[in-house]
Amino acid sequence: MSTTMDPDLLPTQDDEDLRAAVRAVLAAHGDPTAVIACYDGDRSVVAPLWRALAVDLGLAGLLVAEEHGGHGAGAREAAVVLTELGAAVAPVPFLTSSVLATTVLGSPAATPAAADLLAALAAGEQVAAVVLPWSTGPDSMSVLTEQGGEVRSVAGAVEADVLLVPVGSGDGSGVDVRAVPVDAARVVAVPSLDMTRPLADVTVDAAALAAAPVVVGGAAETLADALSLASALMASEQAGLTRWCVTTTVGYLKERRQFGRVLGGFQALKHRLADLYVEAEQASAAATWAAATASGDADPDEVRLAAAVAASYCGRVAVHAAEETVQLHAGIAMTWEHPAHLALKRAKSDQIALGTAEHHHRIVADLVDLPGPIAG
Repeated sequence: MSTTMDPDLLPTQDDEDLRAAVRAVLAAHGDPTAVIACYDGDRSVVAPLWRALAVDLGLAGLLVAEEHGGHGAGAREAAVVLTELGAAVAPVPFLTSSVLATTVLGSPAATPAAADLLAALAAGEQVAAVVLPWSTGPDSMSVLTEQGGEVRSVAGAVEADVLLVPVGSGDGSGVDVRAVPVDAARVVAVPSLDMTRPLADVTVDAAALAAAPVVVGGAAETLADALSLASALMASEQAGLTRWCVTTTVGYLKERRQFGRVLGGFQALKHRLADLYVEAEQASAAATWAAATASGDADPDEVRLAAAVAASYCGRVAVHAAEETVQLHAGIAMTWEHPAHLALKRAKSDQIALGTAEHHHRIVADLVDLPGPIAG
């Protein structure tokens, strides 16, 4: 693996302006009480929040090239957005549609048939989902045959208008991607730990897969690259969630009194918070490194390495931060009304999404020529 110059990890003024704009929208449309209602089947918060982000701010087309109606931005800008969405546990399909699906459709292997769909996604007129299990990592894809079939636990399918279905050719010559309207498939929402990013089982028959492909001649590599980018950017979501946990917990312990003292004054709790803060800063650095590396012209192996390191580390840190938030808030965090459970459920769900930590450890081991984890 060749080495490259370290990317600049410091935020720019444009990054801060984008961050402020996303925070303002989330404050206006992403009330935690409304997000919690998603667990009771009330998803009325999703449409106005997504419209404000996707259309009013234009974030649906953030990673789409200008020739297709997008902004032509890079992973650095998408990471800024996902950091804020993660902190708010926002129930919007930015990662599944505006990152994963648009990356697939914007690849060099895309056909002319993909252009109109990409433009619709960039404009926020449609939402797309890639029909792979949400646990699928960059190196662990399994696809349908042309006869169709069922794919379980697909993220983003509930909100999607179009499904991007990877299909393997019957002769084993390769993989392509077909765009299937959601009403031509069977999408069944399934109970999942994180109902702010619901999962669904998707069934597609041979007739629906008869459409012309939107990605050919390199679709397997395209999907692997898109999944790697999505896992790198999900690390920013996890870093944002971790930041929220630390900030919220510190604020609570500065105010909550017990035994006649402010809880934050107890040395044992100070040590726990200090350790958590260090982990949060390291997670932020790892996620920023992954996004910055993906934004430049770094060696492809360097990009994959940064993504795998960030994905494996940030997943563990986010879960630890959420667990500490619940425990250090004590009884109030066990109530349905407190948003701590939103953070914990998203963190646990993200930890096994787009490849487990062990999956990413194997990628790292392969790239740096070290012995990898031994499968049990």
